[in-house]
Amino acid sequence: MTADHGDGPHVRQLLGAYVLDALDDDESAPVARHLQRCGRCAAAYVEVAEAVSLLALLDVEDLLE
Repeated sequence: MTADHGDGPHVRQLLGAYVLDALDDDESAPVARHLQRCGRCAAAYVEVAEAVSLLALLDVEDLLE
């Protein structure tokens, strides 16, 4: 987990990998626990998850334009 301006450990830098299920169990379990108790990181998680969902709607042709 990463430090966030001295406010304690936060997980924002891991959220992309977490949303894509690219973390191993040793990494994803602490992220999941943190998201349950940290409103700021939970809100950031929702934003990342929405962005990933929107990207999934694009075709390769859309990305090349």
